[in-house]
Amino acid sequence: MSYRYVLLLGIFLTYFLVSPSFGQARTDAFLTELLKKNDNPLFQQVLRQPDTYRLQIIYTQINRDKTNKPSFTNYYVNVDSTAYFNPASTVKLPLALLSLEKLNKLGVAGVDKFTTMQVDSSDKSQTKSWRDNTAETGYPSIAQFIRKAFLVSDNDAYNRMYEFVGQQTINRSLHAKGYLDTRITHRFIRLTPDENRRTNPVRFLDKQGNLLYNQPATYNDDPFDFSRTAKLGKGYLTGKDSLVSEPFDFTGRNKLPLESLHQILRSVMFPESVPATQRFSLMKDDYAFLYQYLSQLPGETNYPKYDGTQYYDTYVKFFFRDSLHHQLPPGVRIFNKVGWAYGFATDASYVVDFTNKIEFMLSATIYVNRDGILNDNKYEYDSVAQPFFYQLGQTIYQYELGRKRAHVPDLSRFRVRYETRKNDQRPTIKNVDN
Repeated sequence: MSYRYVLLLGIFLTYFLVSPSFGQARTDAFLTELLKKNDNPLFQQVLRQPDTYRLQIIYTQINRDKTNKPSFTNYYVNVDSTAYFNPASTVKLPLALLSLEKLNKLGVAGVDKFTTMQVDSSDKSQTKSWRDNTAETGYPSIAQFIRKAFLVSDNDAYNRMYEFVGQQTINRSLHAKGYLDTRITHRFIRLTPDENRRTNPVRFLDKQGNLLYNQPATYNDDPFDFSRTAKLGKGYLTGKDSLVSEPFDFTGRNKLPLESLHQILRSVMFPESVPATQRFSLMKDDYAFLYQYLSQLPGETNYPKYDGTQYYDTYVKFFFRDSLHHQLPPGVRIFNKVGWAYGFATDASYVVDFTNKIEFMLSATIYVNRDGILNDNKYEYDSVAQPFFYQLGQTIYQYELGRKRAHVPDLSRFRVRYETRKNDQRPTIKNVDN
């Protein structure tokens, strides 16, 4: 059975399953009432206008039984997988998982996430990556790409994982895991759709520079389903800052519905809680590595050595970040991935408080573009999105602190031994492209 047939069948079944509620957002009274208890004016303003802000929220309560087995209860505000939002850097999470999965499936002796991976080019639109001065070894690797993608949301790291996995494998793998309404179509650089279908040759080398594995350039000839258009705004600026007075077309851009993102994160943190078909093929040490860098802070990390002032503790921890709070509460760790672009801001988080023995999942996306112009870099991230995320996170966190549980969770599985920043003379890294 061809992939095109399977894809079209999946699209048909997905449409058939969602068509009775097409365009109807899911909202739960419980979560709505809980959020009303926060009387912050800006927070309530956004909640009263969910369509204007293209707001979606998923809150998952986690309860343990006497054997510590978790159960999950989801609550929603305005969640609709057919309502497009730009996922921005949140797609770096599935790319990291697919990169590890591909390494495991290759099964090449000596090739793992720490092995030197060099990227070549096969046409003029592609760029090489042979060295990485942010890495302790001085060379790129999947492990270093994942660190950079999670710690400060580095874009080049995502591009290189995209080139390793390949556009075809990315989308086939996500669809096979049941995420039929997702698509990953492009790198985070200006390329044509056809150029994004082409991915670079890649090679893995041992410590002596000997070739371990060579992957040729690839081309994805699978079709994408662009039948559902997604156009937003009243105008946009071109690369030459010319104003085009028509909506910006996201139809061919990356798509990752909030519920899919939330479920992908759950599949990493609680793999046994999702069907086997939805799990990524990861090893025990892969999970340990992911848990560390999903939750480790930039200032704790030695390679890369990020500037702690610019990339403070809560830089990519939206639910615990505002203009005054740049540090997490004692005992709190957040395993998450954020993204922001085109006025959209998104966070998918698993929050653990080891001191107070609580845990929950929270994901949300918001659109803040008052003037309706895309690509003008005039978005209300600081004045609206971040304050809203902080108020949302604190509302759920305070509720969880007071919520009674039948069984206190054993959270030791998620305890990580984090790095301690070395006092060396290397300059810190600033102004990452993210």
